[in-house]
Amino acid sequence: MSEDLASVLTKVESDPAVKSVVLISGKPESFFHGADIDMLAACKTSGELQGLSENGQKMLNDLSKGKPKVAAIHGACLGGGLEVALACHYRIATESSKTVLGLPEVKLGLLPGAGGTQRLPRLVGLTTSLDLMLTGKDVRPQKAQKIKLVDQVTDPSALEHAAIQAAEELANGTRKVDRAPKSFVQKAQAWAFEANSFGRDFVFGQAKKNVTNLTLGNYPAPYKIIETIAEGYNKGFDAGLQKEAKSFGELGQTPESKALVSIFKGTTHLKKNKFGKPAKDVKTIAVLGAGLMGAGITQVSVAKGYQVLLKDINHQGLGRGLAQINKNLDGRVKRKAMTAFEKDLTLSRVVPLTDDTPSWKTHFGKADLVVEAVFENLELKHKIIKQMEEIVPSDCIIATNTSALPIHKIAEASKRPENVIGMHYFSPVDKMPLLEIITHDKTSPAVAAAAVEVGLKQGKTVIVVKDVPGFYVNRSLGPYMVETAALVEQGVDLQLLDQAMKEFGFPVGPITLADEVGTDVALHVNAFLSKHLGVRMTGGKIQLMEDLVNKGFLGKKSGKGFYLYDDKKGKKGSKEVNPEVAAILQNLRNGRAPANISKEEIQNRMAFRFINEAIFCLQDGIISGPVDGDIGAVFGIGFPPFRGGPFHYVDRIGAQKFVDTMHSFRDKYGEQFYSRPSGGRPRQVGQEVPPLYLS
Repeated sequence: MSEDLASVLTKVESDPAVKSVVLISGKPESFFHGADIDMLAACKTSGELQGLSENGQKMLNDLSKGKPKVAAIHGACLGGGLEVALACHYRIATESSKTVLGLPEVKLGLLPGAGGTQRLPRLVGLTTSLDLMLTGKDVRPQKAQKIKLVDQVTDPSALEHAAIQAAEELANGTRKVDRAPKSFVQKAQAWAFEANSFGRDFVFGQAKKNVTNLTLGNYPAPYKIIETIAEGYNKGFDAGLQKEAKSFGELGQTPESKALVSIFKGTTHLKKNKFGKPAKDVKTIAVLGAGLMGAGITQVSVAKGYQVLLKDINHQGLGRGLAQINKNLDGRVKRKAMTAFEKDLTLSRVVPLTDDTPSWKTHFGKADLVVEAVFENLELKHKIIKQMEEIVPSDCIIATNTSALPIHKIAEASKRPENVIGMHYFSPVDKMPLLEIITHDKTSPAVAAAAVEVGLKQGKTVIVVKDVPGFYVNRSLGPYMVETAALVEQGVDLQLLDQAMKEFGFPVGPITLADEVGTDVALHVNAFLSKHLGVRMTGGKIQLMEDLVNKGFLGKKSGKGFYLYDDKKGKKGSKEVNPEVAAILQNLRNGRAPANISKEEIQNRMAFRFINEAIFCLQDGIISGPVDGDIGAVFGIGFPPFRGGPFHYVDRIGAQKFVDTMHSFRDKYGEQFYSRPSGGRPRQVGQEVPPLYLS
């Protein structure tokens, strides 16, 4: 693309008949996505990556000179695509919901490498540019115009005409572009934070503090972004470009960037339906249960065009579910992620039903897929399957949203077990990206293909998992949570344990996680998995959770768990340790003095038990490959993205180090740290490596 653009630029600049230029894409839903990830991954040294950056900078410097250039933007304008638009003299975007602009390089552990770190601050201001580059967030057209990222917003059908008109007027001088601050407040902010070094230093200092608070220093890219922008302000545009190219090269070779790129490639790989195109398209989905999960499944379905029959026992339950959906969509309207009309259109796809609705069976008679999201009770699920099979078409898929119950056990009540499948969504459904599809031994490939296709259309990242207790994510999480109990019993402070795992990279510590999911739920999962995983679920006593549950300390939902929760105090009161837990812990420790355990050992014991169980899942064919395992762990439970997932992380630290550490823990603490011989993992999608043996 760069060679083609350079060639065109040379021609238009030398042709006296050409007065101005419009850059518009021939693709229906994209302006320009940016750099090829595979091309970046192929670079073996920092110097090669720096060279790519310098070439991109030169090309866009040439674009920014000479005759007026207008970027006509429709669809995704991200990364290098936005850098192309920034190099133009004028930008017009369509008001389509498909149009988004952004510089997401930080999500790959990189920074914009074709001049974006220098052009964006000069266009939208320092504080706004820092926000966009440090978060990698998308910007909608109306917001883009407000912050002066684009100059004009138009209807998609008028884009080409508007761009040509703008180009002609820029060329003949009748259109003047004035982006200078207008109001007193805008002028004051520009002077305070950009026009003088003291103000800029304050902004950069605050930005670094915020990055450290959010990432605990685990991601190098945000710091490099801040440094590179500062270089441009302090030493000029050209010095900023030099710093940008050098930093781009350095970041591209960091383990953090390699891990994040691996996740990106894995996610892209999983967008393909491994079962192929379904024989029949699902158009109508019936959801049983309008609780938190049922409402969430309904929301992500109607948002993508499905008609959903949402049924609950009574109007109270149904009303709560509809209110949840309405509230979430209102939030999207407020953020300008959708219009009020689009919200109303989305809600119109929900058909609310209760047991008292005379026509509910008629509606269900047209369903292509039923998703039951009721309580985790096998008898209840059997009753529902039998009832549904008397109502729905014979080829209707019946999916269960169970988080633990074996799918083959649920399917035992079915006359058509080939139509039964597991679809395990994670809560909250509208925010959590992962979907586990669970097939049992009688699930037909056609049903599996249709279920995966629905998940992909809902915007989920889908992994297909074997029908075993806990499936993949919860199964791997089990030993991790048992090790939490073991460490607490040995005297590790609750808050120290939480902080250690947050510093390792998990979004929340294990104590907070137990409170958030509910100590009763954690107890149930622990007891359930202990029956199936044996020694791998030992090390910590189940008594800890039993004592908390018996005292009614169920976590956040009851106001008390390991921590106290007071809504009136907000976040400030959410991390106070429950004083009554101290007595439980003292009794559990039998008066033993707290063990002196280092932060590194805490992190390794916790993380390695999760990783070890993930390896067992790969060995036993529970997941089809390490890519599924990495993506499932990162998107399902928040395994640190900058470590790339459990399998990528073992590759990074070395298999021998993992084995040696597990052996040392086994000798010191017991057989729960046992690992058996294991096959290896591909380092890249489709690239095999020699087997790795763990013993």
